[in-house]
Amino acid sequence: MNSEQIELVRTSFAKVAPIADQAATMFYEELFERDPSLRGLFPEDMAEQRRKLMTMLGMAVNGLNDWDGLRRIVADLGARHAGYGVKPEYYPTVGAALLATLSLGLGEDFTTEVKQAWSSVYAALSGAMIEAAEAATTSDRLAIAE
Repeated sequence: MNSEQIELVRTSFAKVAPIADQAATMFYEELFERDPSLRGLFPEDMAEQRRKLMTMLGMAVNGLNDWDGLRRIVADLGARHAGYGVKPEYYPTVGAALLATLSLGLGEDFTTEVKQAWSSVYAALSGAMIEAAEAATTSDRLAIAE
């Protein structure tokens, strides 16, 4: 991700932030439509989950210029998600749901450049989360084996 992509992500997220709960609702509807089996990973009442999603997205967007700091935060998140049953193969579906939601929310402002910027950011964030989740899982297996 380069500085232009970071700016595109920030600018586009600022357009979505005022409708945070609606955007989060659209995201989860899209996610569960793409893979209904993921619904079981979430609570029945999604209000708090929607708030957490938008808070984390906002934090990630605001932290893009400090990749080392942000990487530590999302790595911790990835390790926690592994404990909730999130598998690496779920991440592409999440990314596709995120892009679809942004496309719906931004309309004509969801240009090819904005899509590419979000794709790059998501790839970096999800890569850090998956790496941390796999390390946590390996660590857990080693601890059990001892």
